[in-house]
Amino acid sequence: MAFNFDQRIDRRHSDSLKWRKYGDRDILPLWVADTDFRVADCITEALQTRVSHGIFGYGVPPQAFTEVVIERMLTRYNWHIQPEWLVFLPGVVTGLNLCVRAFTAPDEGTVAPTPIYPPFHQAAKLAGRAQLSAPLQLQQQRWVVDFDTLEGELTGREKLLLLCNPQNPGGTVYRREELEAQLRFARRHDLVVCSDEIHCDLLLEEGVEHIPFASLSEDAAQRSVTLLSPSKSFNIAGLGASLAIIPNPELRARFNRERKGLVPDVDVLAFVAATAAWRDGQPWLDAQLAYLRSNRDALAQHVNKLPGLSMASPEGSYLAWIDASRLNVASPALFFEKHGLGFSPGRDFGNDKFIRFNFGCQRALLDEALRRMTLALAIGR
Repeated sequence: MAFNFDQRIDRRHSDSLKWRKYGDRDILPLWVADTDFRVADCITEALQTRVSHGIFGYGVPPQAFTEVVIERMLTRYNWHIQPEWLVFLPGVVTGLNLCVRAFTAPDEGTVAPTPIYPPFHQAAKLAGRAQLSAPLQLQQQRWVVDFDTLEGELTGREKLLLLCNPQNPGGTVYRREELEAQLRFARRHDLVVCSDEIHCDLLLEEGVEHIPFASLSEDAAQRSVTLLSPSKSFNIAGLGASLAIIPNPELRARFNRERKGLVPDVDVLAFVAATAAWRDGQPWLDAQLAYLRSNRDALAQHVNKLPGLSMASPEGSYLAWIDASRLNVASPALFFEKHGLGFSPGRDFGNDKFIRFNFGCQRALLDEALRRMTLALAIGR
């Protein structure tokens, strides 16, 4: 089956957060993590069938989605999960915030790698919790974290370790031995682990596999919350269907107590889209991965030839973490914005000398972005 990822759909004057950010200014939006691809037909058709029903009263999580999640975790990761472990959420960011509030007291803290997806830092800040940052290091063109470097900084009041795999913004897909090292760190310090695995479907490097943190061992399962969603991989983030997998009943009860009265249920249409995506959308996803892999390779090859820029080729996601520290500009994001390129500023992730480039777009738009980058560097400030 052929899928046309080159099809350009005008989103500039739609309700798109991504495209409306810059209004009518000639700036290509390559920032927030949604793609410019039309979703798989199976999703559209499932939504149309549900809409034709004509009634949208209060809903319950459909058994079909529970079955799809269980089957997907088993067939893709050999991870046997139970229906009662599932907590449905309107977003993974919601899950991050709930974990911070459920598993730490006001005088306790969290641990997270940095740079990291901004809500990791924001969740701790909003809850008034301290956070220790474990710096990522570039080793053999992969962004990895060594939590052992934090040993001397720990106070004993840390209760929660926040992980992201595949890593955002670095694109690293952690190997088993790296995850086991993270588990040993969590065990030494008796930490609950919140593992954001929203990009797990988006593996670009051949031969690399995603391993859910909770699947490592019974200890990993009993101390962890895994956050998942088809929203990034199938471009349905605006619908809001996510879930937490929490095997430990005590942790699950604490998590649910924190959400009570504050976090709404998942929308009935969101469940429909998510079920269709994970049940019927794999051929579309496989084709998208091939397209994204080509985009990634073109981007990495071009960027690494430009003066003042470098990037490690991401193993997962459609996000590139580009080092612009040699440009000698105050803010690389603002510099490129003046030249018609709207990137996520590295400051939001923890390093203002970087930019995050969303290459989940049509190849023609990517080519234009690369042309503008080259011109910007030639012109200078």
